[in-house]
Amino acid sequence: MRFINSYSRLPESFFERIAPEPVAAPSLIRLNRALAARLELDLPDDDAELAEIFTGNRLLPGSEPIAQAYAGHQFGQFVPQLGDGRAHLLGEVQNAAGERFDIQLKGSGRTRFSRGGDGRAPLGPVIREYVVSEAMHALGVPTSRALAMAATGQPVFREDELPGAVITRVASGFVRVGTFEYFAARRMEDELRTLADHVIERNHPAAREADNPYLALFESVCAAQAGLMAQWLCLGFVHGVMNTDNTAVSGETIDYGPCAFLDHYDPAMVFSSIDHMGRYAFNQQPTIMAWNLACLGGCLLPLLDPDEASARAAGEAILERFIPDFTDQYRRGLCRKIGLPADDESFSLARRLLDLMRRSRADFTNAFRALCDAQAAPAPFTALFATAEEIATWLNDWLARLDSTGSAGAARETMRAANPAFIPRNHRIEAAIQAAETGDFAPVEQLIEVLRRPFDDQPEHAEFADPPRPEERVTRTFCGT
Repeated sequence: MRFINSYSRLPESFFERIAPEPVAAPSLIRLNRALAARLELDLPDDDAELAEIFTGNRLLPGSEPIAQAYAGHQFGQFVPQLGDGRAHLLGEVQNAAGERFDIQLKGSGRTRFSRGGDGRAPLGPVIREYVVSEAMHALGVPTSRALAMAATGQPVFREDELPGAVITRVASGFVRVGTFEYFAARRMEDELRTLADHVIERNHPAAREADNPYLALFESVCAAQAGLMAQWLCLGFVHGVMNTDNTAVSGETIDYGPCAFLDHYDPAMVFSSIDHMGRYAFNQQPTIMAWNLACLGGCLLPLLDPDEASARAAGEAILERFIPDFTDQYRRGLCRKIGLPADDESFSLARRLLDLMRRSRADFTNAFRALCDAQAAPAPFTALFATAEEIATWLNDWLARLDSTGSAGAARETMRAANPAFIPRNHRIEAAIQAAETGDFAPVEQLIEVLRRPFDDQPEHAEFADPPRPEERVTRTFCGT
């Protein structure tokens, strides 16, 4: 492993050089050893030394900690300066395979971007981000990943006094739409160009070969986000706060705050405690992403063409393809979930199923998983629906469609690869957090291990697939950090 730190070689206007604030009594909660091996990190074996590293008390040789500057639209309102108010980018590493990763501490203390905050994170949100981001990776979704969790030994004061912790996150880059907005709002065109060149080099290298690299960059970012939105919707994932400062131009899912997975299927479901108008509801996510990408396109206008009208026309032509591109990928994913080829008739059949799920409040994940075995054993699937006659009609139509398309033989395996048995259920995460806050991390460890194999049956852990009982339902989640 070696540090490259290409971001900290950019102009000083891009960041603040600042070390993490030391903590009083660091202790290691968990190290993701498989990820550490992929990064080829040269780490000590001693947990006490690891705790020093993953709270920021001790820096790895070659790291150059910085806090990144960015702006952002938060719930549609532009905020010209945000930035890493509780995070420190330790640096960028490259392994022997040529893969490059940014390593960042979150909850590691104040920076000049803290806006009056304490720069710290409670244990609960750290656990939530670790569990959900690693589950998303196991589900095959582009995402930041969790390298480590460490306790600080210091309290964090929110509504109550809570134990503090730091999460170490890894991504192919933490540049956001809001990073471009930061420089565009200040009319810093040279910095915009420098940032775009950096992102092309790090995340979208094919754009270098295009006649217009910056137009190709915008096109590549839009394509990546279309695929990401399709995956989110096919898995029932709700990000919760899709502000432009939470939208990575790498195409990865980042900033797991009030995120959640659907239990019963409700396309208008909102989990964030501060999303009172449903802006970031489950079914609004592709539309919001198109809005965020329009913000990015506006920032890139000076780079796309010297003539503003030509630049705007070129950017709009790309943006107009976003929803059709998302729809095509979503159709493919949804049809795969019911084991059928991606054509209009199959897509219509899949959407009929979603409507029946909505009306019956059927569990999203369990309904699709039960469908995998419904050719041989339909009862567990149909039992999830209140509309008995209608689901029986749908099932007959589905079986007939399997036969007519020649898909029946391969359908089960196709569906099992697309429909997980296990997701990070809200109530399971909350129960694990509550146990951890008393010092018992066994439920966290067990949950992480189950979610490492989401497509396996794991009968010994069948209870982790159960939806919440009424008293266990979690309908509001919080940013928390």
